[in-house]
Amino acid sequence: MKKNQIPERLSDLRKFMESKNLNVFVIPSTDPHLSEYPAAIWESRKWISGFTGSAGTIVVSLKEAGLFTDSRYFLQGVTELENTGIDLFKMGLPETPDMIDWIISQAGENGKVGIDGLVYAAADAQLLENRLKRKNIELVTEHDPFAEIWKDRPEIPTNEIFTLSEDVTGESTKSKIKRIVAALKKEDADSMIMVTLDTIAWTFNIRGNDVNFNPVAVAYAYISEKETVLFINPKKLTVEVAENLKQQGVTLADYHKIFDYVGNLTANETVLVTGSKINRTLLQTIPAHCSVIDVPSPADLMKSKKNKTELKGFRNAMLKDGLALVKFYMWMEKAVPAGEVTEITIDEKLREYRSQQPLYFGESFSTIAGYKGNGAIVHYRATPENHLKVDPEGLMLIDSGAQFMDGTTDITRTLAVGPLTEQMKKDYTNVLKGHIQIATAIYPQGTRGSQLDVLARKALWDNCLHYSHGTGHGIGHFLNVHEGPQNIRLEENPVTLQPGMVTSNEPGLYRADEYGIRIENLIITQEYNKNEFGAFYNFETITLCHIDTTPIVKELLTDKEVEWLNNYHTMVFEKLSPHLNEEEKAWLKEKTKHI
Repeated sequence: MKKNQIPERLSDLRKFMESKNLNVFVIPSTDPHLSEYPAAIWESRKWISGFTGSAGTIVVSLKEAGLFTDSRYFLQGVTELENTGIDLFKMGLPETPDMIDWIISQAGENGKVGIDGLVYAAADAQLLENRLKRKNIELVTEHDPFAEIWKDRPEIPTNEIFTLSEDVTGESTKSKIKRIVAALKKEDADSMIMVTLDTIAWTFNIRGNDVNFNPVAVAYAYISEKETVLFINPKKLTVEVAENLKQQGVTLADYHKIFDYVGNLTANETVLVTGSKINRTLLQTIPAHCSVIDVPSPADLMKSKKNKTELKGFRNAMLKDGLALVKFYMWMEKAVPAGEVTEITIDEKLREYRSQQPLYFGESFSTIAGYKGNGAIVHYRATPENHLKVDPEGLMLIDSGAQFMDGTTDITRTLAVGPLTEQMKKDYTNVLKGHIQIATAIYPQGTRGSQLDVLARKALWDNCLHYSHGTGHGIGHFLNVHEGPQNIRLEENPVTLQPGMVTSNEPGLYRADEYGIRIENLIITQEYNKNEFGAFYNFETITLCHIDTTPIVKELLTDKEVEWLNNYHTMVFEKLSPHLNEEEKAWLKEKTKHI
């Protein structure tokens, strides 16, 4: 897409707004299912702005336009919005106005603000409406301007779905539905509406290919003791898949029939929804004679606690990922001095080596390969038009992952590709210290991720250093690489860390225009001890890949931190070496030797 198309698209949107008497129109990043990665038909924010980051909201008024996004995308936003007529608003900075305040200032007294209620989270829309009402500004929710102004807009995907056997999932759909119904009863609810694609995929043991990176399919679901309905385009169902679902007690209906179905729910039915995970239009379709309970989805919590079969799949995936990474890093070590490496070839080579492994399904997200200053752009994406050649000096950050049909991987390594400064080494070591502090944490049952987050930051804070992103996010099982409800971050989240949850451990540090450092493994919450003080948990690290020891300042590490690193490297070698040839084994032996 050419940037010079953006002003023209904004002009078309403003003409639409004028025809509907709207002063402002707000465009989020999501789709009707509140997805991180929407199918192409719902990539409206990207189409209208040219901004390709996974998070951000575009606000367009009749005279101005702005992108509100977080610190991960500050540098990317500057580049991608240049000469588009859209200003960048860096959320979280003291000088940046609150988005709703800015919307109010643009709408003016008695103004009208438009959203497409189908792609706007109900909770966010309610918050916006409450604030606007105080200023006598009306929120209009029924318009989708892109149906009119986006001429070559893609269709909703009709790719066929497939089912996963219990050998992979460890539990049947029938059993999952039974557990969900029991959880609904505890909440005094009769039914629930399921909107998010990963939760639907998990519940019905289906996977698809409708969006990039996440193996999900576009669908809605309704679950009650009386009936479970999966709303999905029939073109997506083979005879075998349809039969399989019916055998699990699932009724099949067309995707668009969800609105009729919900609109005809019986009187006095109590429906469970999650305000942040249902679109405004669907929520408003629930009849007034029904009661609505807005609480976190019980299915999301169930999905986050992996069973033994799923954890076995994760470990298989980690082994395959580790083997691919040995081959990749061996290649890179030779190719950088030979002048053969760019940020783009790193992406290509990672895909090549991973795709050689059994049950490979694709990448779990877009590879972040950032050399020098690009490593400081947290969600950097190299493009054929804009990327760096990797020279044998400084630091290289590589964050990548794969979808295998038995598990999902996500790993970041920062490596020395040549001589480093003392500052680089100290920064690297302090990030590693934070990583190890999380990896070795022991904590009581009932601990939230926000209570552990400081462990990852302590060594950095001691040196007046900081990173703005979270330390850990949940990971799906052959599903979304970013999964809730648990996380490890500064912001409060009431969900506690529970056995079976798979979470990332990824502290970092970024010096703008110089370099970025991040070290990421995946960890499983597991039971550690039980005594008169209660149950205690710790983490099992499952990622299998060496951590570069070249940049480490050993004097900054405690004896316990050194012990953890050496033990980790012993485990990596022991698990990977039986599957390697002699040359690879010798190379890995060197990389995992004790410091």
